Amino acid sequence: MEEGLRFAAIDVGSNAMRLFFCRVLENSHGPTFVKESMIRMPLRLGHDAFTTGTISNDTCDRFVDTMHGFKALVRAYDPITFKACATSAMREAANGMELVDRVKNETGIDLNIISGEEEARIIIATHIDRHLKPQQHCLYVDVGGGSTELTLINNKKALASKSFPIGSVRLLEKQVTKADWAGMEEWIVNKTANINNIQSIGSGGNINKILTLLLKTKGNSVTVGEIESTIRKIEPYSIHDRVVKLKLRPDRADVIVHAGEIYSRCMQWSGAKEMIVPQVGLPDGIVSQLYGDYKLKN
Repeated sequence: MEEGLRFAAIDVGSNAMRLFFCRVLENSHGPTFVKESMIRMPLRLGHDAFTTGTISNDTCDRFVDTMHGFKALVRAYDPITFKACATSAMREAANGMELVDRVKNETGIDLNIISGEEEARIIIATHIDRHLKPQQHCLYVDVGGGSTELTLINNKKALASKSFPIGSVRLLEKQVTKADWAGMEEWIVNKTANINNIQSIGSGGNINKILTLLLKTKGNSVTVGEIESTIRKIEPYSIHDRVVKLKLRPDRADVIVHAGEIYSRCMQWSGAKEMIVPQVGLPDGIVSQLYGDYKLKN
């Protein structure tokens, strides 16, 4: 298939790295984004970054090896352009910029370490507002391994956005304080106090998996009760049994309960009754931005 425009995105998260290939088909109704492939490498940078403050030499070596592999696949896919972004773990690691330089020197890839606010802006570029009713307020909740990005949206505009150092890997490593939780609660309550019937939208691999475990499909919603009941069902299982009996990936099995707690708390503090799960994330947003930039130049 040669029709359409090809783009690629690399997302370096705290729990895993992803290489995303997407084809954009243009028609009279606007662009259609066709996900062609997502390659996921379970390299947990957050374990090092959140516990020791630096990424170990062994992890750095495996990281660069992965980027070499990604570069070869990008070259084979031959996209119009591609972009690589890194988030919380790379932001906090003392040797984050040193690793960026090494990746550039050894692979030629320009890796951009982005802020939490920029991460939220990129994800909003996926046009998640199409899931909302006109004029409806929405709290967008993106939970990663190292941070949670919250954005209050109304009428296709971001009214407020903030990144919090609360993520599934950080919780697993016991690196989240009561003050961190209090700060998130205060922000949500203050921003949503005078809003009635607020909606929420959730993104991240864990809420996508919770949706699947509930036998629901992309774009459907989940309630606080459904999230909490799913967590209660998973929690008694050992990590081994979560992998074998529940068919969770090993690097999902040990963090999904922690992630579920974040989504649940955000919904309760905002008063949202449901969370829509469009199953999009940072790679989708990167491709949306790349396509937008391409159209401005052509």
